[in-house]
Amino acid sequence: QVQLVESGGGLVQVGGSLRLSCAASGRTSGTYGMGWFRQAPGKEREFVATISWSGDMTYYADSVKGRFTISRDNAKNTVYLQMDILKPEDTAVYYCAARLWSSKTSAFLTDYQSWGQGTQVTVSS
Repeated sequence: QVQLVESGGGLVQVGGSLRLSCAASGRTSGTYGMGWFRQAPGKEREFVATISWSGDMTYYADSVKGRFTISRDNAKNTVYLQMDILKPEDTAVYYCAARLWSSKTSAFLTDYQSWGQGTQVTVSS
């Protein structure tokens, strides 16, 4: 199994930036596609960004395209989400997830088998 731990969340003002990290432990020898999702109060969990194992493929939700950047450092077993020009609607709990059976990107929750516990991001206006 793979355990995921997110960090880097917090309170930030509109227009500010945050960098989330997702550290993997356990069976990290696999080639996993990774993703970030978020869930706001009263809403369903939604896709944010995804990256392939090699890092050569990334894909973003339209709502964050041009503002967020996903990256990974496989030597450190860590995936990052750089969030810039934050908006109040970005307020949510952010989760990272791993595709244990694929190295490719995916925007679908059901394609991910391992999830972190989440980190809160709050954008104040």
